[in-house]
Amino acid sequence: MNSLTKDAQKAAERVGLLSDKIVINGGKPLKGRVDVRGAKNLATKAMVAALLADSPSHLLDVPDISDVGVVTGMLGAYGVSVTKVGEGELLLDPTNVLKAQFHEIDALAGSSRIPILFCGPLLHRLGEALIPDLGGCRIGDRPIDFHMDALRAFGAIVDKSYEGIRLTAPNGLKGANIELPYPSVGATEQVLLTAVLAEGVTELKNAAIEPEIMDLIAILQKMGAIINVEPNRVIFIEGVEKLEGYTHRALFDRNEAASWASAALATKGDIFVAGAKQQELMTFLNIFRKVGGKFDIHEDGIRFYHPGTPLKPVVVETDVHPGFMTDWQQPLIVALTQAEGRSVVHETVYENRFGFTDALIEMGADIVVHKDGLESVTRRVPRRPLEQAAVIVGPTALHGADVEIPDLRGGFSHLIAALTADGTSTVSNIGLISRGYEHFIDKLADLGADFSFED
Repeated sequence: MNSLTKDAQKAAERVGLLSDKIVINGGKPLKGRVDVRGAKNLATKAMVAALLADSPSHLLDVPDISDVGVVTGMLGAYGVSVTKVGEGELLLDPTNVLKAQFHEIDALAGSSRIPILFCGPLLHRLGEALIPDLGGCRIGDRPIDFHMDALRAFGAIVDKSYEGIRLTAPNGLKGANIELPYPSVGATEQVLLTAVLAEGVTELKNAAIEPEIMDLIAILQKMGAIINVEPNRVIFIEGVEKLEGYTHRALFDRNEAASWASAALATKGDIFVAGAKQQELMTFLNIFRKVGGKFDIHEDGIRFYHPGTPLKPVVVETDVHPGFMTDWQQPLIVALTQAEGRSVVHETVYENRFGFTDALIEMGADIVVHKDGLESVTRRVPRRPLEQAAVIVGPTALHGADVEIPDLRGGFSHLIAALTADGTSTVSNIGLISRGYEHFIDKLADLGADFSFED
């Protein structure tokens, strides 16, 4: 058994999945309603932010996913009480923060990369932070250099050992002038969570400005932080002496909403995604429409459906917000296998995010991955040294196969492919999907999917 399978099983256990495998009888349109709760990429960071406060915080619309379980366990190891006070509601009380044993942190972290964001808050609260080797989805190089360089700029001392990384701040943390080499979401979150209690003013250039970042800033402002978002990706943070707890409803999960939209398109289905909002999905909605998909905007969600006419090929370039999210391209590629003509997806954020296409090719898709990317006179996103491109020619009939899930978004894409394909597919490592998709098995059942579990 490899470590990926172990991680999948741990994730499955956290959310109550009974099996590591699912058997899907495909070829049936998905129809019905799914409810999308708070974003994985916000809720977990909001939980970490609670560590900065002197009083309890109340977080609403928290998704029941395994990454939330990871953060809950880590906070508990540091003495933060995390109590479920209602459906999707957590009360986080940091008043008894204490040092945790390294072996506890290492065991709890599992495959998540969330622990790196504990650094700043722990340095403020305890004067040190111990971070294990980081896991996460295997989609390419996700260096922590941006994080460590930023923390050093604040005055942290970083020591690497066989256990992982130990950080200390003997002279406290001071405001800094930081310019990120790339508008990394994680590094931007790191700076925000560190700067709010650092002495003096921090200027962050080339910051990420994703909606989840803006929601985290809103939370920190509720806590007492002073943060100004300037034009051209510049953020100023004035350090304050203390922060109070917050009450906040998490932004909806854009990635889950887009994934169900692509599932509707690929399976010729009709799915109402309750909780989805137009503003945060505008870039995705444009591409969805260009492919030939239909959507109706409602006050309480968005209906995504296949119109019954042939889908059209598109050219997509992933980019940081407000561009087309890298997390959106994988589910969309499954739908593009059913479009008439040649589609191209330029992946500019991660250099190894097309590994999931191997399974699609085995299922009958016509996809060629260009490891060095493709030149194009119509490109709008600047080329990056590690980018790749996928050329998808369709429509192709997909057939059932045995598939092993490699990562979170690729895994959900494999589910979509199995649901689209004629015949039976066995999909293993499904626990990884529970890292970011709440109750996805129940939702598949509600949408009429034909599946069963395999021991």
